[in-house]
Amino acid sequence: MLQKEKYGKRLVPIVTPFKNDMSVDYDAIVKIGEILLKRDYADSFVLTGTTGEFFTMTSDERIKIFETMKEAFGARIQLIPHTGAASTQEAIALTRKAKELGFDLVMVVAPYYTKPSQKEIINHFSLIADVVDIDIMLYNIPIFTGVNIEPESLRELSKKSNIVAIKEEAELRPKQISEYLLATPEDFIVYCGDDTMVLEALAQGGNRIGGFISGGCHLFGDRMKKMINLFLSGNVLEAGRIQLELLPLLRSLGQNGRTNPVCLLKGAMAMVGYPSCLPRLPLTPATDDEMIKVKSIMVRIGLI
Repeated sequence: MLQKEKYGKRLVPIVTPFKNDMSVDYDAIVKIGEILLKRDYADSFVLTGTTGEFFTMTSDERIKIFETMKEAFGARIQLIPHTGAASTQEAIALTRKAKELGFDLVMVVAPYYTKPSQKEIINHFSLIADVVDIDIMLYNIPIFTGVNIEPESLRELSKKSNIVAIKEEAELRPKQISEYLLATPEDFIVYCGDDTMVLEALAQGGNRIGGFISGGCHLFGDRMKKMINLFLSGNVLEAGRIQLELLPLLRSLGQNGRTNPVCLLKGAMAMVGYPSCLPRLPLTPATDDEMIKVKSIMVRIGLI
């Protein structure tokens, strides 16, 4: 059983900063973590997730981030390494390494590019859970993986004692959170990965919603905390006002067909005191025109 209180409500998938030569800036990621802590924007850090651009990184680079962040923050905040990979073999190796480094929980995305069947998805996650004795949060993000972890598949996977949670980011299936909750035991926890669906997720799941894995918390972790607390205390209208206020900014991070908002997120972060850093190719930095739009919204809602 996952002790969700240990990880808090705001799990920030910390960005991975890259230098001009496209190498990982390990010093800068520590600085970003320090800023998040100083501003009280995060309750936990997720390492090398989608916002962390894991899909552009080698296993060695990801492991070095695990090691770097464990050394810098292991005694101060909960850390959740993402150990998912396209191949089961690589996912097992990364998960095993996370266990060796002393992590208690890993996040593992569904296999991507190969578009496995539901039977193959179950087999993939089951093998990882059987081989490595560590708590696992599954990660469902069909827009990038090309496959959905169906509720019936989750029902089967949740029988594994160390598969304890799922991060759900199926944007076109907003009711799937409810379907996941119905398919799993009472102690199985669902995390929402969509910054635009915070209140909707809480309304569906109540105490079984562990929290939110939110890249936007790099910019507004304080408002996320306030919004969640308002909703849970019964002030739904005020919580809704905050969510509506943030929505235009979140939409602007995906302008011009940028499915992954991390490029513009990094540009926005540079405007509010984080180290300036690049996305890694094939993703490209935000253009001046894109950032003009983002900045205007940030000014309007008081983030700058």
